[in-house]
Amino acid sequence: MKRIKFITLLTFGLFVVLFSCKVEPKIIAYGKDHCHFCDMIVVDKTHAAQYVTKKGKAYVFDTVECLVSKINAENNEDLMSFILVTDYSNPGVLVDANKAMYLISEKIKSPMGANLSAFSSKKNALKAVDTFGGELFTWSKIKIKLLK
Repeated sequence: MKRIKFITLLTFGLFVVLFSCKVEPKIIAYGKDHCHFCDMIVVDKTHAAQYVTKKGKAYVFDTVECLVSKINAENNEDLMSFILVTDYSNPGVLVDANKAMYLISEKIKSPMGANLSAFSSKKNALKAVDTFGGELFTWSKIKIKLLK
């Protein structure tokens, strides 16, 4: 009987360990989380970003430029399961950084001063260009632009 209880507990414990280690984005705690690059408190719901490693560790950033600077500095994009940026049109909503479009516009201020905002679609980004002006970039182009 003791052996059956032990095996049951061991099986349950193994099940919990195996299925509780999900690799997924974390909810950003605005006003509490610190940027992994510049250490500022993340407060702006229109510019925050994060990446999640393949091991499940989530790193939060206060802006897209901090996220890109960290990725460029470490050259570790292949170690990530998720790279997410906030859709400027939908504050607090994170979207795939590789699919987003990026706008640098003097009329949209970002916390770190690069005036860089992300949009979930090219359509939304083009609407923003009509409203605010500026220059559009893809993920690969914005990483190169911020290397300078």
